[in-house]
Amino acid sequence: MNLMDIFGYSSEQKFKEDFSTQEKCLMWIADKKWENGFVCRSCGHTNFCKGSQPYSRRCTKCKKSESATANTLFHRCRLPLPQAFSILHQICENPEASTRQIADKTDVRAMTCWSLKNKMHEKYDEGGIDAIFGRNLK
Repeated sequence: MNLMDIFGYSSEQKFKEDFSTQEKCLMWIADKKWENGFVCRSCGHTNFCKGSQPYSRRCTKCKKSESATANTLFHRCRLPLPQAFSILHQICENPEASTRQIADKTDVRAMTCWSLKNKMHEKYDEGGIDAIFGRNLK
């Protein structure tokens, strides 16, 4: 498993700049999630309009909304997205690092790091990078 495919950043400083705010993270997630186009999970329609939440999309046929984080690794993530991205970047940089080491670097509880790391591995095993980003999977 090549986890660097998720972010593709080698410079930690560049990574921190690009994912410093909730909005930047949401924009990146939406771009990755729908890079092959939007497909409604309810009816399969491909036309959409802007949803009520930032970077969400609303099907023009059935009117169902889908947030950028829905069905992705970040679905129901209670951490601020920049903090979650920081943890995932640490995991991708050093997959063998313990959750305690990651927790020390990111100032997050070890159990939180373990949970996110475990969720990432489960999503990856479910369907690779596409499952992590929730790309048109039912």
